Amino acid sequence: MRRNIRDDRHALGRTRDEAMFPTPPTRSRLPSGYAGILRDLKQRIQQERLRTVMAANTAMAMLYWDIGRTILERQARKGWGARVIDRLSADLRKTFPDMRGRSPRNLKYMRAFATAWPQRGIVQRVVAQIPWRQNIALLERLGHPETRLWYAQQAVQNGWSQPILCLQIENRAHERQGKAVTNFPTVLPSAASDMAAQVFKDPYLFDFLGTADPRREREVEQALVDHIQHFLLELGAGFAFMGRQVHLEVGARDYYLDLLFYHVKLRRYVVVELKAASFDAAFVGQMNLYLSAVDDLLRHPDDQPTIGLLLCKEKDRLTVEYALRDLRKPIGVAQWRTRLAESLPKRLQESLPSIEELEAELGKRHDGN
Repeated sequence: MRRNIRDDRHALGRTRDEAMFPTPPTRSRLPSGYAGILRDLKQRIQQERLRTVMAANTAMAMLYWDIGRTILERQARKGWGARVIDRLSADLRKTFPDMRGRSPRNLKYMRAFATAWPQRGIVQRVVAQIPWRQNIALLERLGHPETRLWYAQQAVQNGWSQPILCLQIENRAHERQGKAVTNFPTVLPSAASDMAAQVFKDPYLFDFLGTADPRREREVEQALVDHIQHFLLELGAGFAFMGRQVHLEVGARDYYLDLLFYHVKLRRYVVVELKAASFDAAFVGQMNLYLSAVDDLLRHPDDQPTIGLLLCKEKDRLTVEYALRDLRKPIGVAQWRTRLAESLPKRLQESLPSIEELEAELGKRHDGN
């Protein structure tokens, strides 16, 4: 009898535990819609965590600006010198031993930060939205306020890390953005034209190709696909790679697009044609055909009309403008360069033999043998 009572007590205890801490259901017993709810909750938690981090980053940047501003004001009014900053650093670290960023070097960065951004509103809206390391890079590498603000805005919009921000500064992205020759103002609505124009730059810098100087389109294309991450970075935010040598059947002929992208902000395909030669007006006719074919064969009804980008080794701006003037399809033309081509003096670049000259010379030698 005692045994039965004890068993009943154990059973009763298990029942209470299960009520308080129910066993998670197996996958086969999960309620309808559970997977969707779990996905939504995960996304919400990730968003809140990111928002918390960003809020903490903004608060820290504003604190650093306030500290820098205080140091500036005291230096101007009370004649504070470098020794006072050293003492201030020591006292702050003594009071807040668990906090980082109170070294004399960082306090001087705070002072430079406040000097570079005298308007608190701009700091709060833009500069405080990027991490402190990015702000230090802006302070160290850029002296002009407008240029510094441009890179800060781009870093916020594109989520650039500190190394990528430094790379963009080194490659002078602000001087190239929106500089491609296009016919967008005449063939696109004004809002779409302005946005599309800012997507393209001139020239495109393919320094990730190293010392290579490919002289055939296929060589350039292969090199860019081999370095697709770097290529996408140079293209800019919003580009999604769709394929290389994309096949289109038009009538009884086959055509192949060098590179096909989709731009998520523009909501349209972008056809990129690579030319290892100077711009020729015939390139425009070919691109016009490609854009019409993509619009008919690939474009979804919700997509905007396709845009073309011709990348050439050289171009004459006036010739490009004439070639694009009366076209109805949106096309941009820009140059591409490598670090090697940029570093060579022009007289040496001009002295390099063309691929045709090399082939002719090799042919002569072969015939001679």
